[in-house]
Amino acid sequence: MDIKRLQYFVALVKNGNFTKTAAQLDIAQSALSVSMQKLEKETGLKLINRNKRQVQLTSDGRRLLFHARRILEDVEQAELEIEELKGLERGEIHFGVSAMLGSYFLPAALSAFSQKYPNIRIHVQEHGTATLETMLLDGELDLAFVRTDKPVEQLRYVALCPEEIMACVNEDHPFAQLSSITLGQFCQQPLILFREGYFLREAVSRYCRKYHVKPDLRFETNLIELAKDLVRNSVGISTCLNLIISDNDPLVCVPFNPAIKVEFGIGWKSSHYLSQAARTFMAFMEEWYHKHPSRPAAIRA
Repeated sequence: MDIKRLQYFVALVKNGNFTKTAAQLDIAQSALSVSMQKLEKETGLKLINRNKRQVQLTSDGRRLLFHARRILEDVEQAELEIEELKGLERGEIHFGVSAMLGSYFLPAALSAFSQKYPNIRIHVQEHGTATLETMLLDGELDLAFVRTDKPVEQLRYVALCPEEIMACVNEDHPFAQLSSITLGQFCQQPLILFREGYFLREAVSRYCRKYHVKPDLRFETNLIELAKDLVRNSVGISTCLNLIISDNDPLVCVPFNPAIKVEFGIGWKSSHYLSQAARTFMAFMEEWYHKHPSRPAAIRA
C-alpha cells in the first residue's frame, strides 16, 4: 500500500474537502483526486462520498482511517529511531498547550530551553485541553502541556505544577474581604466565565448542572486578559489560577471552600515513540519546574 496515498487520505479526512487539502499538500487538486481513486482501486473499497462542500467517510473509509493513522505513526517512529541509531537528531518537537497555560506557565521555561538547546525546534500549537488530548492520541503532537489530575486512557503524564482554581474579584467586591467562598456563593454573582471545555469553567458548570442553577452569565470568553479587565471594571467575577494575578493588580484571588485543586504537566501517547529531542525537553521541564515552582497569588484574608 502506497504510504503517500495514505498520507493524502488522512489529510483529506482532516480537512474535509479537496481544495483545502490540495493547497495544504501543495499539489494540484486533480492529482489529489487521482490519488484517492487509485487508493480506492488498490483497496477495492469505496472510501469516501464526494459532494461539492465536503468529503464524507464511508464505513469502510472509517476503518481504513484507523489503520492508516497507525501505519503513518509507525513509519514516523521508525524513521526517528533510525536517525537516532545513526547519531542524528531531528531536533523537532510538536508541542501543544492552551493559550492561557502557555502565556503564564511556559515563556520563561521555553526561553531557557531554547538557549540551552538552540538546535531543537519546537512547533507550538494552541488548543483547549480536550483537543490537545485528541491530537496526542491521533499522533499529531509529540507532547502537550495539559492537566495531569484527570488522566486519559492511552496517555502518560509527568506532573509539574500543582495549582488551585480560585475566584477572581475586584478589590472593592465584598468577597475580597473573605478568606474563602463556596461555589454556591460564587454562582449567585454576575459571572465572566471561560467557554465550555476549558478547565476554569468545568467546576462551575458541574455545580450548576448538579444543583440546577442557571448562572447570571454576563460574558463568555477564552481570553484571560479580557476576563481580568472585565473583573477590574466590576462587570462580574471570574475564576483564575494562583499565578495570573500580579502583585500590583487591583484583583484579588479568593479560595473556594472546599478547595478546587488541579495539576498540570506534560502528557504524551503511551505507544508513541519519543525522540531524543522530546526526552531532552521533558527532562529539562521537570528540572525547571522543580527549581521554579509557581509563585503565590495575591490572596487576602
